[in-house]
This record gives sequence, structure tokens and C-alpha cells, in this order.
Amino acid sequence: MDFSDQKKSRRSIIKSLFASVAAFGAGLFGISQVQAKENSRDNSITRIPDKEQASGSQPPLFSSSVVHDGLVYVAGKGYHKEGDITKHTEEVLNSLEEELENAGSSMERVLKVNVYLADLNDYDKMNEVYRGRFGDNPPVRTTVATYGGVPGDSLVEIDCIAALNE
Repeated sequence: MDFSDQKKSRRSIIKSLFASVAAFGAGLFGISQVQAKENSRDNSITRIPDKEQASGSQPPLFSSSVVHDGLVYVAGKGYHKEGDITKHTEEVLNSLEEELENAGSSMERVLKVNVYLADLNDYDKMNEVYRGRFGDNPPVRTTVATYGGVPGDSLVEIDCIAALNE
């Protein structure tokens, strides 16, 4: 092996060594970043009780909303008074908006909505009231008609998942 080949070989070994050290450092840095991110997550759970549930001797059936890890999960809201589908939808969306604001979010931060209709024939009228209530970029949505109606004789029930305000 002549001097030129030895020089190239040494250079190759040094490059490999530096590449290994750089890869190890990058891996170590990446792992520490992931661990730091995991440790900074807020794993606390805040349950917001339904204000209409009586505080009796029995525990409540469900929370009105739950906040966890930057998200707000809002239980289904219905309207249990007289009115047509437009009145029911308006009142349900108002209730949903109030619940989101109490939890630290807003209608514009909603990611997912589930709509439960007592009668699929109300779909178009419900959409007239629904349109625009979540801002210019509405959330994903599932709409179903329930067999046997919505509990509490509401014509519509809506639940959602939203991100907390920044």
C-alpha cells in the first residue's frame, strides 16, 4: 500500500468515526427530545359536571365535558322543550357553544361532531341552522338518525371533541 492509499484509508476511517459519533449524538438528542415532550404532556383530567344533574346521594351518570391532553370532550346536548327541528338545533348548538367556552375552547376549535337526529327527514332543516356555526372551516361530522328517537324527546342531540384555545 503506498502513501496515497494510506492517506485515503485514514480519511475513510476518520469520516466513518465522525459519522458514527454524529449519528449517536443525533439519536441521543432525538431520544431526549421525545422524552422531554412526553414528560411535558399534561396527563391531568378535568371533569366538568352537568349543571342540571342533581347533587343527590347517587353519583352522576356522566360528566358534561372532560378536558384532557389539550382536548375537550363534550357530552351530547339535547333540547327537551317544545319546538321544531330548527329551534332544537339552535338551542343545542347554543348549549354546545356555552359548554366549550366554559371548558376553555370555542366553536372554531371543534375537530369532530356527531349529530343524532330523531328523524332523518329533519336533516336539511338541521343543516340550515348548523351551517356556519363552527366558522369557515367546519369540523368533520357524522350524522345519523337514531332508531327509537333521541333520549329526552329532543329532536337532535350533538356531541363534539375540540382543541383547547391556545
